This record gives sequence, structure tokens and C-alpha cells, in this order.
Amino acid sequence: MENIQQLFYQLLQKFDVPYERYFFSKVNFDEKLIGILGDRGIGKTTFLLQYLKKSSLKLNEKLYINAEYIEISSKNLFELAQEFSQKSGKLLVIDEIHKLDNFEKELKLIYDYLDLKVIFSGSSALKLEHSKADLSRRAILYRFQGLSFREFLELKLNKEFPKYTLDELVENHMQIAYDLSSNFKPFEYFKEYLEYGYYPFYFDTPKENFYIRLNEVINTTIEFDLSHIFNIEPKFIIKLKQLVSLICQSKPYELNLSKLAQKIEINRNTLYQYIYYLGRGNLFNIIYSKTRGDNIFTKPQKLYLANTNLNFAYSNQNEIGTIRETFFANQLKEQYEVLYPTSGDFLIDERFIFEIGGKNKSFSQIKDIENSFIVADDIEIGSSGKIPLWLFGFLY
Repeated sequence: MENIQQLFYQLLQKFDVPYERYFFSKVNFDEKLIGILGDRGIGKTTFLLQYLKKSSLKLNEKLYINAEYIEISSKNLFELAQEFSQKSGKLLVIDEIHKLDNFEKELKLIYDYLDLKVIFSGSSALKLEHSKADLSRRAILYRFQGLSFREFLELKLNKEFPKYTLDELVENHMQIAYDLSSNFKPFEYFKEYLEYGYYPFYFDTPKENFYIRLNEVINTTIEFDLSHIFNIEPKFIIKLKQLVSLICQSKPYELNLSKLAQKIEINRNTLYQYIYYLGRGNLFNIIYSKTRGDNIFTKPQKLYLANTNLNFAYSNQNEIGTIRETFFANQLKEQYEVLYPTSGDFLIDERFIFEIGGKNKSFSQIKDIENSFIVADDIEIGSSGKIPLWLFGFLY
């Protein structure tokens, strides 16, 4: 325990990241057991250390444990938590908890028997969702994602920009775009965001090494997270990687599952399973129709990589239409239900229809549809029914 405490004190002493992500406005810190879940590399550890540094508790009353500390310890998680609690501990933060076997049962014991507040992070919610231990009525789980375009600009320009709701954008997008573009030129930074800006580690990584690091994130997610959780044999891991690459190269409206299955030499049902796995691992963003069932063998209407940085990591020749739709779906999925409509590209919260395209995109596909809009790339300020694509990067 003493060694773990010393590691924490040294880490906290050196830690100095002032910029706070949108996470802080989302989490109810009064809860006893809180889970912070999300992709690898989106800033979960930074968030945890920021919260610990801001906490008014005395230094000996709070503790940060990386799961790797426990792996080299002679004690399990509950025993460490019990010892910390007995020494006046009040707040325990556990990072990368998915690396531990049976962590769900350990958390349940801590919750039931110790007077201790626990915040834990994991790069995937999968182990919790497949757990036999009943955490559902104990832990409050928050799923977060990488930088929005707004957050990227705040870090890039060292300025603060407001967030907007979807209703605010729809109702007042011309004024909002005018006000924002008076402070910066959107297209000076938008392409950089699409290629590099989703992951916070971009700001402390040499540009030439960014995709190397991102590919390490992708490979670890597939080779460690997905393979262990779903018991995928090593010889089939290459199939998952091939599927990611093929989706990157495909146009969303040309999704042909039979051809995909043939290209990677698997049957259709196995393909559905792989799509499900990659969706749960936050590498795919799967768009279903409104009438979809709950079965994993339901055909997705559109399939995207989870964010545009992944597209550029996998390919130098990306379809601009795919990039536009990937960005739009990614920025909205944090707060809104994203479905495939009968007309248009996206149905949001069963209220709004959006058709995505370039600046000359016409209204022909959505004419006479109530609450329908064009989302246009390459325009700084829109018109009555045409909203700039970049503006949807200010929703969180």
C-alpha cells in the first residue's frame, strides 16, 4: 500500500493539465460508485487525475491506483481498498480496471462492505455488460468520447467557445455561425480536426507519429479488448482488421454485407457478429433503421468508423461523402439517437431529418419533409434550411 501511495503522490505532483473536458459537466460526483468508460486514448486518465487534484480531501484520504499496480501486488482489489479505507481513505480512483480479472465482483464487495467512494475507468464497457456480478443497481456508468471540434479549437486556440443544443443550432444556426466565425476561420482548422483532432494525445505527439500511436490504439482494442471479451481465436483477429479496412474504403450507401463477407471469407452470420464486436469496441458506428429489432443479426443500414481520424489512419484515399457523414454521426451520437430514415441520411431523435453533402447539395431528396435540413460542407454560414457541417462540432 505504501508503494502505491508513493506512486500516486509522485504522479499527482508532476501532473499539470489545466484544460477540462466536457466530462466534468456530465458526472454526478455525489454517487458512491462511478464508472468512466470510453475508447482508449480519449483522456480518461487525465480526467481522473484532474478530479483528484481538484478534490478538497486531504492527500492521505484519496488514492489513485492503476490496474497494473494491482497486477504486481500480492493483494487483490478489495484487499487494497479495505486497507486504504482502514487508514482514513475516502476516495479511491481505479484506472484501466478492465485489465483485472473479476473486477466486477471486487467492486461489488467494495460497494457493499466499505465506506468508500470509488471512481473507476475502463476502455470498454463490454466486461461490465457481460458480467455476472450485479453492478447495474450500484454503479453509475458514463460513456465518453474524444474531442469535439469545439474542444479541439479550445485547445488549439486557447480560447473558450460555447456549446449548443441541436434545437439551438436548427433554430438559430445563421447567427451562431456568424458569431463563431467572427472569432476564428472554421476551415483553417476543420480539415486538421477531421484528420487528427479527435484524440487529445495529438497535442503531445509529433504529427508524424500520430497515426503510429493511433494504430497502436486500434490494434490493442482489437487484439486485447475484443479478443479476450468475446473469446476470439487469434487466427480470426486478422478478419476484424480486414473488416475495419474495408468499411473505411466503402461508401455508406453502398453497404453490401454479402460482398463484405465474401471479401474476408466468412459467412454472413459471422460478419454480423464481427460488426457487433467492433461496434461494442467503439471502432464502428452502426446506424440502424427506426424499425430495427434487438437482434445482433439485424442488418445495419449504414456503417461508419467511429470517428474520422480512424478513416485517415487506415487510408490515404477517403470518400469525402463518407468523411462528412462519419463526422456528423460521431458528433451527434454523444447526446442524440441517430437512426436511418426512409428519406435523407439521418433521423435524429425521431424529430429531425438531415441530408449531408457539399455546398451545392440540393433539397430534392428531402423536399416537402417537415423538419428536414441540408447539412453542407464548405460553407461558413448557412441559409434558412442549410446548416454548415462544421457547426455540429459544437454540440458537446
